Amino acid sequence: MARLRFIFALICCCQAAAAQDIPVNRYGLPVVRTIALYRQLVKADSNQQMVDIARYIPGIRMDIRYATRNNFTKQVLYRNPLVLLRRPAARALKAVQEDIRSRGYGLKIFDGYRPYRVTEKMWEIVPDDRYAADPKKGSGHNRGVAVDLTIIDLKTGEEIPMPTGYDDFTENAHYSSIPANPKARVNRAFLREIMEKHGFVALETEWWHFYLPDYQQYPLMDMSFEQLAISY
Repeated sequence: MARLRFIFALICCCQAAAAQDIPVNRYGLPVVRTIALYRQLVKADSNQQMVDIARYIPGIRMDIRYATRNNFTKQVLYRNPLVLLRRPAARALKAVQEDIRSRGYGLKIFDGYRPYRVTEKMWEIVPDDRYAADPKKGSGHNRGVAVDLTIIDLKTGEEIPMPTGYDDFTENAHYSSIPANPKARVNRAFLREIMEKHGFVALETEWWHFYLPDYQQYPLMDMSFEQLAISY
């Protein structure tokens, strides 16, 4: 036990030292912007590593809306995107996929890691912290520990019914809402149950959004997908 406490303290010291080297933005938030600093963090703590979900979870479906105009901004926000998550989030997501696959279902990912600059653009369009992250705080997406997703039927490849579509910024997307379609209510509960079973936390105002509860251990990042691809 004493050895475990020592290792934990050593890791925390490494993280604290690395955090002190991260430049802060205009809001006083530490934001990682360079590959050199990112690698320094990963060297101190392997859990800081971003994992390419397409490689890590073979067969997982992707529908990266922000790489198209089919999103609430009507703009292409990502170019050459990767679905990236920190290593603990990637492990948890893989466990979810394996769990539901045995039941005939699979995951479809809408978004994972999101550069901080994109969060700033989103806030300009929807300055409502029920649906968009305030840049003064940053997002779990910017930290690489939040994921937007739904469930598909593996037989048909189609999404199972949910209360709303993705990025529906109305109260119909809240967990407190009562969907008109009873199947949507059951499916929403199933998604939340399976995600929470594997360590994620649900966002009450967006049925598709889940994050790790220890998100503050991971610094905000404003690195492009091209920059992060260099690390692979």
